[in-house]
Amino acid sequence: MLHSQLLVINTVRREKSLIFSMLALLLVLLLSAIHPYDRATWILEVTPVLVALPVMAATYSRFPLTTLLYILIFAHALILIMGGAYTYARVPLGFWMQDLLSLSRNPYDKIGHFAQGFVPFMVTREILRRGGYLSSHRMTAFLSICVVMAISAWYELIEWWTALALGQGAYEFLGTQGDIWDTQSDMFFAFIGATTAWVTLSRLHDRQMNRMKQGEIA
Repeated sequence: MLHSQLLVINTVRREKSLIFSMLALLLVLLLSAIHPYDRATWILEVTPVLVALPVMAATYSRFPLTTLLYILIFAHALILIMGGAYTYARVPLGFWMQDLLSLSRNPYDKIGHFAQGFVPFMVTREILRRGGYLSSHRMTAFLSICVVMAISAWYELIEWWTALALGQGAYEFLGTQGDIWDTQSDMFFAFIGATTAWVTLSRLHDRQMNRMKQGEIA
């Protein structure tokens, strides 16, 4: 009886936290839309957020995610919104890192591509494990990294097609900052992000998924 009551309390608390987080994210998104540096770039960069939020809301009742994954998605959304508001080459955090590390360019886009590997890896891992598609941890990690690299490759193709369609107008979206190897390094940072997620968060992720399997809130 006590366990059931605690489970209900924890469920209510988590749902309230998720609602608050979504409202906070929508507020940040709205603020970023007021005066973005480049309107077209803002639309392109925040589109994943505009797609992900309704999908997560629609699937919450039948496939709620682990708390860890919600936190990571929230952080990734902030990275995307910030990049959309300023453009990746002009985000203040990137300039601070550039000065601190004596870099030749604003590195914020590499943070974005690192997250593009880190978070989708965890999303793919959770779907594969909880959906019962795979039982092997190593095969799950391998295929999750493959999915990340496919996403990264498709994103670079989208950038290419956007550049062809918009010409010089796509410069802010591309954010290459004169780096001829920008595409390759973007994909490499996505790979690093996926590998880092695998090494650092797999055990915690497994514990939370196991708790959800047992009917607990994780």
